[in-house]
Amino acid sequence: MTSENKELQLEGWSRKVADTIIGQCREDGFHPHPLQRWAYVPGMLLMAMARAGKQLKQESYYSFMQRHMDHFIAEDGTIGTYSLEEYNLDQINQGKNLFMQYEGTGDERYAKAAHTLAAQLISQPRTSEGGFWHKKRYPFQMWLDGLYMASPFLAEYAKVFERPELMDEVAHQILLIERKTRDKRTGLLYHGWDESKEQEWADSLTGLSSHFWSRAMGWYSMAVVDALEHLPVTHPKRGTIMGIFERMCHALARVQEPSSGLWYQVLDQGERKGNYLEATGSIMFVYAMAKGLRLGYLNSGFRSVMLKGYEGIIGRLVTEDEQGVHLHQICNGAGLSHDRNGSFDYYISEAVVSDHPMGVGPLLLAALEVERYLEQK
Repeated sequence: MTSENKELQLEGWSRKVADTIIGQCREDGFHPHPLQRWAYVPGMLLMAMARAGKQLKQESYYSFMQRHMDHFIAEDGTIGTYSLEEYNLDQINQGKNLFMQYEGTGDERYAKAAHTLAAQLISQPRTSEGGFWHKKRYPFQMWLDGLYMASPFLAEYAKVFERPELMDEVAHQILLIERKTRDKRTGLLYHGWDESKEQEWADSLTGLSSHFWSRAMGWYSMAVVDALEHLPVTHPKRGTIMGIFERMCHALARVQEPSSGLWYQVLDQGERKGNYLEATGSIMFVYAMAKGLRLGYLNSGFRSVMLKGYEGIIGRLVTEDEQGVHLHQICNGAGLSHDRNGSFDYYISEAVVSDHPMGVGPLLLAALEVERYLEQK
């Protein structure tokens, strides 16, 4: 299929992706990836399938999430392979599925599991201004990634279990990290910030990492739209959060690669040798903009940016064969630590792979949002 043909067929990809995931299951109905451990990437894949089940009215997609979650949630509500004492924000993300399970069944074990995850966040180690450390073993560090892992979960938890004071916590985390990591010249957000300024990757004056990593900003953009969905319209910080989201999307539009509609691995360094158009960041920006447009968080001027990005994903990064849909140019993973120094050379050195759930999960989420947005126009 040529890219020209694909551009005319922007709808229907969510079902194709979901069917591809179902086709990868073993004979017992389980997919190998989500069974490995309770973690953020499997959790995102499960959430995407559950949303597909609801939106496309396909029970097999929703039950995919249900049976994989039940592999970890015991009868007493304890979570297999999870440890609260790690204080790891990544471990919160899979818990977003608990709200759908609790709503659908009323089974208290899902509520108990959600209470455990919320307890972690309430006692999460913090910076001097109350910002969540990304992990206990990453002292005084805030990463953009962590906002997606924790903030939408905490916002939905606050709504479901009527804990309005936790909405204030959600707003505080979103606004604090944006204030600490935003570059005033470009409007882009740096990947991480170390309040102690002790880490090798941290600037000795600002504590900031060196570059604007595409997926880090992707995590943050999704965090904002997903948390806003639960934040009450009367919350005093709601308008401010919506405003910084639109401001950030303007910054992203300025670094969108014009011919493809995609975004580079290192966002503002497109001309540098070794940089490449990366799938996950591009997909996450499309998801966030499509949802922002649908819910009225963004003005209609972003429609062309979003659709150009989605056309670029489908036309340039997606292929199809007898096994289903394939996604290419996925950064396998990146972080900040002793051996991950946040330099340009570091970000472009990480492995580039195809079909990793790290990319496939967001692709399904983005396809659902684009299709939902197009249906209402």
